[in-house]
Amino acid sequence: MSAEPSREPSCGGSSKPPNAQPPVSSYGASYSPYGGDDRAAGGAAEDTYEGGLRKVARVILLDPLDRILLLHGHEPDEPKDDWWFTPGGGVEGAETLEEAALRELAEETGITDAELGQVLWRRRCSFPFAGRRWDQDEWYFLARTAVAHQPLPGAAGLTELERRTVAGARWWTCGELTRTHETVYPTRLAELLRTLLDEGPPAQPVVLETEIV
Repeated sequence: MSAEPSREPSCGGSSKPPNAQPPVSSYGASYSPYGGDDRAAGGAAEDTYEGGLRKVARVILLDPLDRILLLHGHEPDEPKDDWWFTPGGGVEGAETLEEAALRELAEETGITDAELGQVLWRRRCSFPFAGRRWDQDEWYFLARTAVAHQPLPGAAGLTELERRTVAGARWWTCGELTRTHETVYPTRLAELLRTLLDEGPPAQPVVLETEIV
């Protein structure tokens, strides 16, 4: 499960106007994150989080144009309480962080051709979502895809909770992230992405400030 809450200010607190064009879902026309795709007819997986510190692998996926892929999430019963966040989710069983990152990316987007790189950032966060508090230790991996997937292949591997809370996806430029007034996680993503594109990956993972909602 990968969604995050929307109770913090959005990243890139610019005074510039918001995007001229509103965010658009990048999922295939036949795909519905609420269960409309017959590829998931067997039923969505159940979320297994039972509390405690959750180790999470996230993916900073860039396309050939250096756009970043973000998912669009919201509270289960309040679609207007929404935000944008990076693909990723909890580590399962004995899998490594790298394995979890690639699995989550495939489950949530259908993208399986991404080349996974190094860990860029690490973040501790705690937030309420879907009636529970989530405490997470998040590791952000750089990844690239050689194809600008548009629309995305589709997400047949979402959990039941994700199918009720993930509305779609979109590729963002760094400039769009800087200008947007929408909520984005992590909150400094526009600044972090700009540094990554200008200076390249850090020599060691950067520890981001802890975010508690």
